[in-house]
Amino acid sequence: MNHFHVPDPFGSDGWRKKCFDVVFGYKSQAGQIFDVALVIVILLSVGVILADSVNSLNQRFGALFFKLEWFFTLLFTIEYFFRLWVVRRPLHYAKSFYGIVDLLAFIPTYLAILVPGMQFFAVIRVLRILRIFEVLHMRRYNRASGILLDTLFKSWRKILVFLLAMLTLITIFGALLFVIEGPENGFTSIPIAMYWALVSVSTVGYGDISPVTPFGRFAASILILIGYGIIAVPTGIYSAELMSRIKSQSDGRACSHCSLTGHDRDALFCRNCGAKLHDQEE
Repeated sequence: MNHFHVPDPFGSDGWRKKCFDVVFGYKSQAGQIFDVALVIVILLSVGVILADSVNSLNQRFGALFFKLEWFFTLLFTIEYFFRLWVVRRPLHYAKSFYGIVDLLAFIPTYLAILVPGMQFFAVIRVLRILRIFEVLHMRRYNRASGILLDTLFKSWRKILVFLLAMLTLITIFGALLFVIEGPENGFTSIPIAMYWALVSVSTVGYGDISPVTPFGRFAASILILIGYGIIAVPTGIYSAELMSRIKSQSDGRACSHCSLTGHDRDALFCRNCGAKLHDQEE
């Protein structure tokens, strides 16, 4: 009895597996070339969007920009569905971070058919160049970025309390300046005055609205001094949480060669000189 062998396209030698290694892989030369070429195309497409937003360039090369944008959009569309085709679980990829970013890379251009101007939101495709971390073998930095995000998540309650306190302060000073200055000096409403208070307490100072009366300027001076005093609070909260997070993931082992401390608990070699680390009990 003859048995017909049907090759598995997802097997180690399958053609779909080979396509997967090129599109999603970063270790092979073909995969690296594909990713580098993709990054270059992404940067070119974002450059077209930025140039198209410049009125003088749009008037001269608007038709060319329009054609290029649709070329890049169709290219990213084909690439997206090709990625769905080569993976075993397309839905898993589509719901992943990169899958969502890849989808948003071309969706705004199609939406621009119904809502003019939506094509400019395609600049979100610049997030796709995060794949350069894999191309350049920088995956080890993903752990560092994870620490930063985890620190932000753990300190959000403290930062939220700070922002609520700032909102209270802005509301009070906004109402105060609305009463002192009045509509004749540009403070036409409390929300407008709150906008002025926000700009002042952040020490930005656009200058589009400013107090005129002596008492109003005195109140503005107090608000600016308060801004200088508390503007570093969120940074201090985040820094303290970050240091606590780093210390919790490091140990006290010192390198016998360069005496550097603060290595990760699972580190085998010194991150400064590369010498082998020894356990504390040795």
